[in-house]
Amino acid sequence: MSPKHLLRIAIVAAAGLLAFFPGPVEAQGKVAKAKALRCTFPIIAIGTWSKDGSPEAVSKPSKLVLRFDTINTDEGTAQLRNGTVGSGLTVQLIGGNLHFIQSFRTGPIYFTTVFDQETAGGKLKAVHSRHEYFTVPLEGATSSPEQYLGECEVVS
Repeated sequence: MSPKHLLRIAIVAAAGLLAFFPGPVEAQGKVAKAKALRCTFPIIAIGTWSKDGSPEAVSKPSKLVLRFDTINTDEGTAQLRNGTVGSGLTVQLIGGNLHFIQSFRTGPIYFTTVFDQETAGGKLKAVHSRHEYFTVPLEGATSSPEQYLGECEVVS
């Protein structure tokens, strides 16, 4: 195939794609409009590596509650509240899903994704992941990779 022929095919394909996507898509749904969320995560999966290096995981009940407020997707900012203390986060609204990113100077990074999909109770499905690892577990602290499953509700 000649380069001219390939160029014609590419132009026709691009024009076809533009016909399906006529312009910018406005964010829609509960999650796109949320300015504050209260999330509960009743289950956790904790991963680690055994002495021989093979991955292992265990799941158990959790009582994790996260509260996000001052969510501003235009500026890409939000606050994670723990009582009266707040931590700044990066927030991104991508494909109808709201992603919160919290990174620490010591290396760990936490992600929370709120999906624009409702649970049976009308809340929004959510997942929270903690990416950190210590060779010696620390009681009461995140020492191994963790993933929580739960739901969020839009709050005022």
